[in-house]
Amino acid sequence: MVSPRVCVYVSLILYAFFFLLPTRVFCDEKDDLLQGINSFRQSRNLVTLSKNDNAGCMANEIAEALQDKACSTMAGPSIITSTQPRYANYPDIVKKCDIDINTTADGVILPVCVPKRVPTLVLTNYTQSSYASYLNNSRYSGVGIGKEDDWVVVVLTTNTPAGTFANVGAPMFGSLVCVNWSVVVIMLAWLFGIW
Repeated sequence: MVSPRVCVYVSLILYAFFFLLPTRVFCDEKDDLLQGINSFRQSRNLVTLSKNDNAGCMANEIAEALQDKACSTMAGPSIITSTQPRYANYPDIVKKCDIDINTTADGVILPVCVPKRVPTLVLTNYTQSSYASYLNNSRYSGVGIGKEDDWVVVVLTTNTPAGTFANVGAPMFGSLVCVNWSVVVIMLAWLFGIW
């Protein structure tokens, strides 16, 4: 008969092997674009952008709103502080993504249309155009990326209260603590005297 202690050790080893080792199994167009943008920023000694789920939701919704529009219908950035995007129903998107509108004022929306979304051309549209000035700006720290048909939308966020894209009713300070499952297993093992 196998002791419970051996089962716990084997479970922890398997957990570490499958979930903690850094592996990149799936390549995603959005991840590749983010990597390219972050490489561009690193070459200018800027901090890399981290994914912001709410900005990602907004980028996806705006890309979806643009999917049936011709590439010639929209050009240039939409700075949220001065205008709401003219190519999407902004209040509906903010509501659907559960974003507090007061936390979007410092953000910027950067739509790009490239036929067939050729990855190198999409990246070039961000790094070799007027958009590069936004990517070169150290005030931006977060990003959301959406894609639909020929459209790619990048939404940049800041660390300021007016640019975090926080959820409605979310606290403006701190975040919830996430407990790793291995910690839970160890605590349960200790609690029940398996160790």
